[in-house]
Amino acid sequence: MKKRGNLFLLLTAAVLYLVWLYSGDDQPDSLSHKKMKSIEMEIEGKLLWPLYFLEGSIYPLMGESSEHIYSEFGQPVYKAPTPYGYQWWIYQFNDQYLQIGIENEKVVTIYATGPNIPIDPISIGNDYNQVKSKFSLSSLLTYHGDRSQYDFYLSSEDIKLRPLVQLSENHFLQLYFDQFTGELSSVRLLTGEVLIRHRPYQISYFGELPSLPALSEEEWNMIEDARERQIFDITNVIRKRHHLEELDWDAEVSRVAFLHSKDMAENRYFSHFTLTGEGLKQRLQRYNIAYLTAGENIAAQYQDAPAVIEGWMNSEGHRKAILNPNYTHLGVGVYQDYYTQNFLQKTVLLP
Repeated sequence: MKKRGNLFLLLTAAVLYLVWLYSGDDQPDSLSHKKMKSIEMEIEGKLLWPLYFLEGSIYPLMGESSEHIYSEFGQPVYKAPTPYGYQWWIYQFNDQYLQIGIENEKVVTIYATGPNIPIDPISIGNDYNQVKSKFSLSSLLTYHGDRSQYDFYLSSEDIKLRPLVQLSENHFLQLYFDQFTGELSSVRLLTGEVLIRHRPYQISYFGELPSLPALSEEEWNMIEDARERQIFDITNVIRKRHHLEELDWDAEVSRVAFLHSKDMAENRYFSHFTLTGEGLKQRLQRYNIAYLTAGENIAAQYQDAPAVIEGWMNSEGHRKAILNPNYTHLGVGVYQDYYTQNFLQKTVLLP
């Protein structure tokens, strides 16, 4: 039996800089991106909710063809590569946000957040106990692959913040909770194969653990660009949920954020300050970026944009930055699995 540890890197509190700068009036260009009831079945003592018994929700989309997704939702806002073998199709409907993962023309994973997402028998915004009354939340789940067995071990923190539910032999549901409100923030459906590739929990296995393909620099560049956009979009979905103004994209600040993510990855450190002692203030000054106040979030080793956003929202300091009503602009920089958000207040918001 082999074991792998949890890949999540616990984040320290975000550092907030309040710096007053006086410079020119030039502003970078903004970029805006734009019925049957569930039937409980008991198999080997476990309650399972087979996907084919759930209608009027996103569950039946799992396993559907890309052609069906196109006919159901139309052309995605954009398509994005991942390091996991599938491609994200991104959809936004008012305040609803969907990332649908397509592999070999089939849906293998879905990330969803926003109000009124059809995920019967639960809903975004349900409190923890409401969800727990619908699903059994276990600390150990097992997936049987081709000549292999994979056991996923959930810590007490996992069960509290991101529990995993087995819907059928090959389909799982990740539930992301906001620890500050106790409410369901978002959900992720995924096949057992995708769950193994993500490895968000401690895992032990018999057989083989699939390896991820080696990616070229060009492939990573496309993944990084897509992750930056997803973090920006999900951040604004969350701000709208909390009745805050959306942030404008800032390309110059995004470059500053990217260079910090890259520097952390290449020099093997994790900090708001570089190895030479530069903080956000100095990095922004170097590129003559004018602002009133600024703040920064960093993260590492999260599997993708949705996961890192949920992690930040469950850390008090990072959450304050995302929900700061004074910020007006955001630049996001991603280098492989290192993430940086730089927030700026560029105008004074009148009450």
